[in-house]
Amino acid sequence: MKYLVTGAAGFIGNFVAERLCEQGHEVVGLDNLNDYYDPNLKLARLKRIEHLATFRFVKIDISERAAIAKLFEDEKFDRVIHLAAQAGVRYSIENPMAYIDSNLVGMATILEGCRHNKVQHLVYASSSSVYGMNEKMPFSTEDAVDHPVSLYAATKKSNELMAHSYSHLYDLPTTGLRFFTVYGPWGRPDMAPFLFTDAILNDRQINVFNHGKMKRDFTYIDDIVEGIIRIQDVVPKRDAENSNTSPSSSKAPYRVFNIGNNEPIPLMTFIEAIENASGKIADKNFMPMQAGDVPATFADIDSLQDAVGFKPDTSIEYGMQQFVDWYRKYHC
Repeated sequence: MKYLVTGAAGFIGNFVAERLCEQGHEVVGLDNLNDYYDPNLKLARLKRIEHLATFRFVKIDISERAAIAKLFEDEKFDRVIHLAAQAGVRYSIENPMAYIDSNLVGMATILEGCRHNKVQHLVYASSSSVYGMNEKMPFSTEDAVDHPVSLYAATKKSNELMAHSYSHLYDLPTTGLRFFTVYGPWGRPDMAPFLFTDAILNDRQINVFNHGKMKRDFTYIDDIVEGIIRIQDVVPKRDAENSNTSPSSSKAPYRVFNIGNNEPIPLMTFIEAIENASGKIADKNFMPMQAGDVPATFADIDSLQDAVGFKPDTSIEYGMQQFVDWYRKYHC
């Protein structure tokens, strides 16, 4: 089949594009290569897959309505995996309009492209951040998510609502995936695995928020990709008999799933995994909780297992060893 993968120079999108090509599919990878973080890392990710015969890259911003409409009209994609977005919870506090343009306008252009070109299935990235102020653990897709604590989270919740409206009105099958703290080789430099590893290996102090009393459901990149590849083959269907009014399913061809490791890791255990992998002890600066942050994340993945028979299970010790090894090679 022919796929559009948006965010193909990004962390997750790059690995998804690679896997689809390895399976024999044709992939058009889209990215705007913006400078939210070092564009050289994005270019290096593209270089690692440029040899794949069925991969092509196009540089377009997803908020460019005419360019996206023409791309869909010209290419006639079978399926779309939409992973492009303005990322980062803390950055959304300082630069909210970047999230409006990319995450809201951009999602609308992708939905319109899918609607007008008979795309079979749109899979898109949501986020664990939508759970916001929810305190019940683990976070379930059956729970209401009406109290985001950052604009980033609000845009991701909005994406789910936008997708549902298109599924209902235009019979467009959509699946949203709430990712939980994705990490691994080639990961984003604005996230804790990269920031902490970079600081520890270069003898700099690390900031440990909420005085270390945090937990995250860290999910290794290979597990995320496996979940995406499996779920894109499970195309939602309209079900007039469905009486479920939860946020995760509908009478429309619409579904939402969590993808997480189903194991919240204490922040201090995570730091210890980096210390063990790097052979160095971190100099820690304990600080209060940051605005827009939450103390813990924990994914309920029962519905994902029921749908595709898969459960992420990579340990933090293995995952961080892989990341630290990659970091050392990349920066040599």
